[in-house]
This record gives sequence, structure tokens and C-alpha cells, in this order.
Amino acid sequence: MSREFRLKEFLKRNGSMTTMLLVVIFVGMGEKMAERFLPLYLVALGGSTWSVGFLNSMDNLLSALYSFPGGYLSDRLGFKKSLQLFTLVAMAGYLLVILVPAWQAVLIGAVFFIAWTAVSLPAIMSLVSKSVPKERRALGVSMHSFTKRIPMALGPVIGGALIGAYGRVHGVRLAFGAAFAMGAAALILMQKFMTDDKPAKSSGGRDVISTRELFSPSLRSLLASDILIRFAEQIPYAFVVIWAVDNNGITPLQFGILTTIEMVTAMLVYVPVAMMSDKYGKKKFVLITFGFFTLFPLVLLFSRSFPMFVLAFVIRGLKEFGEPTRKALIMDLAPEEAKARTFGAYYLIRDVIVSIAALSSALLWNISPAANFLTAFGFGILGTVLFAVFGKDISPARSER
Repeated sequence: MSREFRLKEFLKRNGSMTTMLLVVIFVGMGEKMAERFLPLYLVALGGSTWSVGFLNSMDNLLSALYSFPGGYLSDRLGFKKSLQLFTLVAMAGYLLVILVPAWQAVLIGAVFFIAWTAVSLPAIMSLVSKSVPKERRALGVSMHSFTKRIPMALGPVIGGALIGAYGRVHGVRLAFGAAFAMGAAALILMQKFMTDDKPAKSSGGRDVISTRELFSPSLRSLLASDILIRFAEQIPYAFVVIWAVDNNGITPLQFGILTTIEMVTAMLVYVPVAMMSDKYGKKKFVLITFGFFTLFPLVLLFSRSFPMFVLAFVIRGLKEFGEPTRKALIMDLAPEEAKARTFGAYYLIRDVIVSIAALSSALLWNISPAANFLTAFGFGILGTVLFAVFGKDISPARSER
């Protein structure tokens, strides 16, 4: 399209897109007030480091298992109905954690509240693909990524303040109570302002598309590199808060501030990077992103004071440098009639494999924090090199074919 893309006019015309962004804020704010402190909550309720590692592994595994049916539901039922369904499921998980203060209840409840994040990505990407011109897809995905970081930045600060005021157990339960209320508000928004979208139709009248048809060679190359990069992310992920708070004296409130620094850093780079990647191609920006993923666990290992943690979390924020670009690249490479299913299948394959790495995180942590962080760093190097050699670029001209 040669016509200039104006964000305000676009949002004003498209009520579903605007409503989706508000829903992301509401559900995300409730979720992030509690989710980042679940490792501390598990330990406070008597859970071991193995329960922390298991929760992280389960997060990846269940997100993967929910991704494909989530994408299928979005293609078959439409994004509105699938988002409403999974919001209700997430609220059921929140309610279980609120009513049953036991670490086992957290693991059971997580089976339900992990679902919303898993289903939202293919559904939201389907919405973006229907609303945004191909030559502006990276910018469209960045709108979602930018909005998603608002609750990710503010939620942990509020959660950390609740823990500071009411303790680890009662503070986290109060945060889950707020998550339940915000989920209810999101349901009202979707019902009132999100239009019912028409399900996608398969080309040639077919309802089933094989995995081989969903994944081009270029998309397979991106997936292989992404798996190794997620090893680098997920091996230390659940233990970052324990390393900061229990090992190095960072307070829960300070950890919330660090998370805010991370999110603000990410938000500052989203839009300019998206505009450049739409114009100049995507590979170089995804490659820079993979480099920051790799660097974070190494810098974290040497973080022993709050200023050093600030540096580490700035780097952690910069790892979002080309994340919207990576998602837009998946969208470009996915079949037009199966965007959501391709996203679901991509994350199913990726996260099932990555869940194995997450399960090993407790073993590496029990050896030493250095073993955990350096193993993650090694996987990051491997994934970055693999994508540098075999990753394919998509220019704006090619993306419109």
C-alpha cells in the first residue's frame, strides 16, 4: 500500500484491534503482578527448588501443548471466542491459587492460567494479519508487543509492593485476586467492543493442512535457531529472582523496579526497530536480538550489586530488540489461510523441546548458579551462529508475493 499508515486513524477504525490492546493490558497487569514472584511463593509455601524448576518446565510444556489447539480454535472459531474461552480458563486457575494456599495448588492452577498466554499469541497474530498491510506487519506486531510490556513493567512493581506490605504468601494471593478481577473486566470489554470475526477458510476447501505445508525451509531454519536461543533464556529464567533476592540481597520491590527497567528498555526500541526492519529486511534485527539473549546470562553471573543488576536488565530488555520482527517473519512465511495454526504449530514444536531445557534448570542450579548461567550462554552462542549462517532474510518486496 502506498497510502501512509496512521496509527491513530487505524485504531479508531478498528475496534477489535483497540479492544485487543486493552485486553492485553488488563489480563497482563493481573498476571504479571503475581507471576514473576511465583518462585518465591512456592518456596514460602514449602516447595523445593525442584518445584520451582518443575513450574518453569511446565510453563513451557503446557504453553506448547496449548499453542496448537489455540491456533486451531482461532482459525475455526475466530479470535474473539477463543480469547473469551481461555480468559475464563485462566480465571479458574487464579481462583484455585486464591482459595488453596499450598504449593501443590500453584502447580495445578498453573495448568489453567498458563493457557491465556499460549492461546493469545496465535489469536492476536491472526487479528494483526487481517488488519495490517503486509509491508507494515512488523510495526503491527510491535503495537501488540509495546502494549504487552505496559503491564509487564508496572505489574511486578505493584506485586513487589504487595509482598513488601503483606508478606510473600498473602501478598501473592492478593495479586492473584487482582488478576481475577482484571480478567473479568477483560471479558466485559471483549463482549461489548470486540466484533465477531469470521473463521478462516482453507484453500481448496480443505480443513487439514500438513505440518510440511505450514513450514517452509526458511521457517524451519528460524525455528531451529529459536529453539537454541530459548534454551539460553529458559535455563536461568525461574532462578533470576532467587539469584537477585536470596543470593544478592535485592529486595522484592527493587526486583520489580528492575523488571520495569527491562520493559521500558524494550518499549523504547520496538517501534523504531520495526519501522527499520519493514524497510531494510528482518534477518539482521533478529540476529541482534539473539545476541542480547546470549549476553544476558553471562552479565547476570557477574551481577552482585543493584547497579550491575540494572545493567543486566537493560540487556534483558534489549533482547526484545527484534522480537516483533521475528514474529512478523513467521507471519510472512506462514500460509495465508493458516496464519494462527502456523503460529500454534511453531510454538508447539519450540516450547515442547525447550521445556526439557527448563526442567534441567534445577539440576544445573543445584550444581551452582555459574553452571546454570554459563550453560545458557553456550546455547545462546550456538543458536546465534546457526541463524547467522543458515537464517533467511525476507525483504519487503519478497514478503508481498
